[in-house]
Amino acid sequence: MPFFDAHCDAVMHSYDGEFDFLAGDRRGHMDLPRLVAAGHRAQVFAIFAAESYYPGRDLRALAEAAIHTLQGWAGRSEGRMQIVREGCDIARASGDDFGGLAAIIGFEGADPLPDADALHEFFALGLRLLIPAWDDNRFSGSATGRSGPLTAEGVRLIELARALRVMVDASHLSDSAFERVVELMGDRPFIASHSNCRSLCPTPRNLTDAQIRVLGERGGVMGINLAPDFLDPGYLHAWEGIMPSLDGADAATRQKLRMAAGPQLAAIPLPGLDWLGRHVLHAMCVGGEDCVGLGGDLDGINFMPAGVTGVESYPAFVEVLSQAGLTARQVEKVCWRNMARVFQEVLP
Repeated sequence: MPFFDAHCDAVMHSYDGEFDFLAGDRRGHMDLPRLVAAGHRAQVFAIFAAESYYPGRDLRALAEAAIHTLQGWAGRSEGRMQIVREGCDIARASGDDFGGLAAIIGFEGADPLPDADALHEFFALGLRLLIPAWDDNRFSGSATGRSGPLTAEGVRLIELARALRVMVDASHLSDSAFERVVELMGDRPFIASHSNCRSLCPTPRNLTDAQIRVLGERGGVMGINLAPDFLDPGYLHAWEGIMPSLDGADAATRQKLRMAAGPQLAAIPLPGLDWLGRHVLHAMCVGGEDCVGLGGDLDGINFMPAGVTGVESYPAFVEVLSQAGLTARQVEKVCWRNMARVFQEVLP
């Protein structure tokens, strides 16, 4: 079974020192040998450079360095990894003659851009996916921030992304910003790369049924996130009991407090992979079988469901989804075809 995963933070390891992604030093949730062995054909690599998380840093330089790291991995991979820029490259990745991993460069938050027009420069560097905001920024309010809408500059950014055929990604956006994206995209599909179903697990980072429905109607896809607090409401409730002071905190503070509370969080029983099946089934019932894919958020989350150790666990998802009642064709759509289809349609 081939896999297309719409979100990971593996490149963040390069910010903290040497990380042997090509040889596989198992420092994180994934590396190239494990990706290839698991059957991954395409992976979106997020460039994360949020102003609130890296105060005082030159975010543009940070983003450029991360892109250079990805390009270096590809250049030294002897064909096992290729940076892709066009929809036809995604189509080729499904064939056995492609011979490696199709890597897509994305921004998790547009903070490195001083304004919308700067998207042109990063597009030339290979950027092909854009989440306007991870935390509240000059372009948009976020789901865990003040819930503000797209700003005027954010509207310009979405319009330019549409014109350039950069994939617009609504994960992390506030509900009001999501609604504005729907208006601006018209009949062009967009995605929510790593967001689950809010009606099953009530965190604002998950999508409402109305959002899932409109995403499906536009031909878009949501990627199911493996974060336990996005999957299991019981886990989310226990997590909130440990971290009650997070009300009103910005996204960067939330993330840093979560990391500091690691030992306490580690004591919460992890949800089983059956929750993956529950969210997939619910999303399919609401938005249709073409609107669901995978966006595991590996290397961007502290914990994963019970039994999941990293990207090497993805082949087990096939049996989990089959046990949840999906047909073989539906399993293939979730694991690969839905994301592949929408990226082929949107990219240049």
